[in-house]
Amino acid sequence: MAVHDDCKLKFLELKAKRTFRTIVYKIEDKQVIVEKLGEPEQSYDDFAASLPDNECRYAIYDFDFVTEENCQKSKIFFIAWSPDTAKRELDGIQVELQATDPTEMGLDVFKSRTN
Repeated sequence: MAVHDDCKLKFLELKAKRTFRTIVYKIEDKQVIVEKLGEPEQSYDDFAASLPDNECRYAIYDFDFVTEENCQKSKIFFIAWSPDTAKRELDGIQVELQATDPTEMGLDVFKSRTN
């Protein structure tokens, strides 16, 4: 599956310039594309409400917070949105597994999840 160049360009813009609060990506025509951008003042609730109830998405969320030392910080989160209603379309799934590298989906992991 291809990733449209705009996906990376918008992410780099968010990262370097904080132009956006959120980026929502979707798969369309065998390609990941930018579906929508959230303005810097967009709230978390607005972001969460913008995700579809029954379709999967990828998203970036730039989270602002204050540390215990009272320093303003932010962290960029990657979210794989996979609502239960979308998963129900695949009736019969018994175990859900999320992996970001091969060790997280090795045979030992499969065996451990059968208990």
